[in-house]
Amino acid sequence: MKILVINCGSSSIKYSLLDMEREETLAQGLIEKIGEEYSIFRQKASGREIEKITRIENHEHGLRLILDSLKNPSIGVIRDQSEISAVGHRVVHGGSDFVGSTIIDDEVIETIRKYSPLAPLHNPPNLAGITVLRSLLPRIPHVAVFDTAFHQTMPEVAYLYPIPYEYYEKYGIRRYGFHGTSHRYVSQRAAEILGRSPKELRIITCHLGNGCSITAVDRGRSVDTSMGFTPLEGVPMGTRSGDIDPSIVQFIAEVENLTLKEVYEILNKRSGLLGVSGVSNDVREIKKAADSGDHRAEIALEILAYRVKKYIGAYAAVMGGVDVVVFTAGIGENAHYVRSKICEGLEFLGITLDEDRNRDPAKWNGVISAEGSRVKVLVVPTREDLIIAKETLEAIERAGAS
Repeated sequence: MKILVINCGSSSIKYSLLDMEREETLAQGLIEKIGEEYSIFRQKASGREIEKITRIENHEHGLRLILDSLKNPSIGVIRDQSEISAVGHRVVHGGSDFVGSTIIDDEVIETIRKYSPLAPLHNPPNLAGITVLRSLLPRIPHVAVFDTAFHQTMPEVAYLYPIPYEYYEKYGIRRYGFHGTSHRYVSQRAAEILGRSPKELRIITCHLGNGCSITAVDRGRSVDTSMGFTPLEGVPMGTRSGDIDPSIVQFIAEVENLTLKEVYEILNKRSGLLGVSGVSNDVREIKKAADSGDHRAEIALEILAYRVKKYIGAYAAVMGGVDVVVFTAGIGENAHYVRSKICEGLEFLGITLDEDRNRDPAKWNGVISAEGSRVKVLVVPTREDLIIAKETLEAIERAGAS
């Protein structure tokens, strides 16, 4: 069975085509800058890489281009799109309505639309991809795989906010959590690397990229996570503030004569690592500036490490200890200096890094903790496309069995 995995962003589309019999990625690609004068299309397939600079007007145009490329005689991997058995769609926000992946029908689409105000940068483009591909590939199942679903095992004490309870009852204001497919995959993969069952382990997963979230996975179940009602809560991110005093919102609005919407834009798009460093939201650029003596760049990295460290300590307390810490995503997988800063001083929890391993995790099957470290520390590349494909397959099998 070949499954097409689609992740539509506001101006981008990530995609993979996987052969599930061998769990092999046949093709993967990325379209960026949709709707701009020059869009970028990249695809890797059969050992070949292509890149095109062209204008891609909208998501429908991009998705048609993807299907054409997959079956192109010279660069494709299928003869006809009828070889695609199902499509798995990443959907960021499914609220509390979905505890797992589900076959998409009109009712599911309306529920995803209902949660769009809570993920305005994500759910609308997710829906655009669903709508277009259901029309282009109408005879096969389409499955929604939700970022929020993995976190539906959190207890009330973790997901309820200490505000009037009526707001939870009327509007569903609660912690939902995100990056669920990534946290699920890397926690399971870490246990596999260690030759253990996830049900035996207390794992803290650190998904550190342009968006960052930390999750406490207690014996295979998410019991707390740093992102909340929206992806704005938690540790500092590329352009998002993470946790702040709520009074700051009103204060900035008053002293700068801004609307609440304008302050919200600042907290989402001009804060975090970019806001503190004044350099970039890219850790690589910030590191270069820090190495050249830029104090704001240096403190931006320190703040990120400090806040992640606080969450690790908090989640160790929540679970009554920790057995494994996992780093993943762009920063987590590639920035050894950030991992070092985070783990420094956590020896009291049983966390000790081996710096040689930390600089070359692949050589050590991802295990970067010192030989005698009681807590194992791993770097696990996230494979969200694979777990979305697996979830898609499971949803189809469940629907067939019911």
